[in-house]
Amino acid sequence: MLAILPGVVTCQTMNILIENAESMEFLAGNNEWTKKAAAAKCFGRTQTALETAKKELIGKFNIVAYIPDTQQMINLEHGRGKGAPEVAAA
Repeated sequence: MLAILPGVVTCQTMNILIENAESMEFLAGNNEWTKKAAAAKCFGRTQTALETAKKELIGKFNIVAYIPDTQQMINLEHGRGKGAPEVAAA
């Protein structure tokens, strides 16, 4: 049985986000990235975020839990995406 003790801080909301580990930006949607966690796309499940991140054109990524009330982040998982497309030298 789950019990909540008096005086213990509770979290009402937690967002699951994809963070580009190299640029420290969060996926906001269709190839758009933002520095603001509050503006990032929220995934309902860690597994959904992980599957999506592996398809993105990024290198290293983190799956993070973001708690808007306290602006805290917890690193849940990490991995590699498809990699950024190479830019030809001019």
